[in-house]
Amino acid sequence: MGKTAVAAHVCAHIGGEIISADSRQVYRGMDIGTGKDLADYVVNGQAIPYHLIDIVDAGEKYNISLYQQDFAAAYNDIRRRGKFPVLCGGSGLYIDAVVSGYTLTPGQKSTSAASSINNLYVGLDISRELRRERITARLHQRLQEGMVDEARTLLAQGLTIDDMLYYGLEYKFLALYLTGKYTYEEMTEHLNAAIHQFAKRQMTWFRSMERKGAKIHWIDATLPPEEKVTLISTMIAPFRQ
Repeated sequence: MGKTAVAAHVCAHIGGEIISADSRQVYRGMDIGTGKDLADYVVNGQAIPYHLIDIVDAGEKYNISLYQQDFAAAYNDIRRRGKFPVLCGGSGLYIDAVVSGYTLTPGQKSTSAASSINNLYVGLDISRELRRERITARLHQRLQEGMVDEARTLLAQGLTIDDMLYYGLEYKFLALYLTGKYTYEEMTEHLNAAIHQFAKRQMTWFRSMERKGAKIHWIDATLPPEEKVTLISTMIAPFRQ
């Protein structure tokens, strides 16, 4: 059970709603390549509400300033309705930006004295070897699910090769394959390596957050799903009072 499924199960348990913190899942039509896994938002037949997924068209340029605004609107809406917001995703910069309260100005980033959000950080701790195995397995699964065809469809709908290169990772390498720069095998090999590097950078970002004072509660990713949900729900309890 990955982070999205865990977050959805926690929300089902506590009456929460998920706010996505993924920098590319905001785009409509970019589903397989960004790993939206929308089925994860259904728990025992219950659809868990989610926010900031599929909010802009592919081809548009979305940025962290827009994300901060959209996050604030979603967060305030959830709180106003008496629900509990659960921020979930792998984009460490996006998470840090809304929790720490960045003020962004041209050419620099500053952080306000303290965020108005009383928050709890929870992460899934996984060994490097198992993480690598899962990343590679997931890539092959997404390829089998039609990731290449998704890229072809996006191009047919008007997305340009430059757009694909801009979005990076999966779409960059798919574009290089579809334009004949890579063979299928080369695309798969290079993309696999790039995803591993990205995952490593994300972990470096979270460790950097810890060095700056953030307390991240790391939970063993190999624990049974029910145990993970119980642990996290127990941690969240004081924040719901």
